[in-house]
Amino acid sequence: MEAEETVRHPIAARLIERTMRAGEKRGQAEHRRRLLAGLSGRIVELGAGSGINFVYYPDKVTEVVAVEPEDYLRRQAEKAAATASVPVRVVHGVSGSLPLDAASCDAGVACLVLCTVPDQQRALAELARVIRPGGELRFYEHVVAHYRFEARLQRLADATIWPRLAGGCHRARDTAGAIEGAGFRIESCDRFSFTPSLLLPPDPHILGIARRQ
Repeated sequence: MEAEETVRHPIAARLIERTMRAGEKRGQAEHRRRLLAGLSGRIVELGAGSGINFVYYPDKVTEVVAVEPEDYLRRQAEKAAATASVPVRVVHGVSGSLPLDAASCDAGVACLVLCTVPDQQRALAELARVIRPGGELRFYEHVVAHYRFEARLQRLADATIWPRLAGGCHRARDTAGAIEGAGFRIESCDRFSFTPSLLLPPDPHILGIARRQ
């Protein structure tokens, strides 16, 4: 998947977009505001999807480089960028090879994407490469449960057809541990249960800030 120049999940992409829009009404809008509050300078957003985050970027952001590999979602993001209140440049790219120079961004944003990347460590290594030393990584992700039974159910889902139906989504990743293992220091991290849709079970989510070492 990482070696491909284009990622195509046309059905999953449309389902994900609808789920994200529904999630806005269930509380995700506030999560996104918290995620992006206080950012400034040049930002890289990994897996920007349809551009649903663009309206939440604060005025002090000088540019958002929105990386999205999936064709349909990238087209939707380009439409969203045209009406964003901050400059947004939507680019094609995959998580394991971001089209940016080293240390060229003041911060990075990973929003409900580290569950889907084929290689989480590689994606985080790329974010660490393009974020300047001392810069921030803002993260909002669903993660593996602390409770053994719930975690077992998540891993069972990951071992079935679920990732294929959900565009590569994995429900049982220890994303906070992976962030720390990639050279970031977590400074704040809220953990809570949330589901964007009544049709999906709630998952533990984390929302926080990590600092590039």
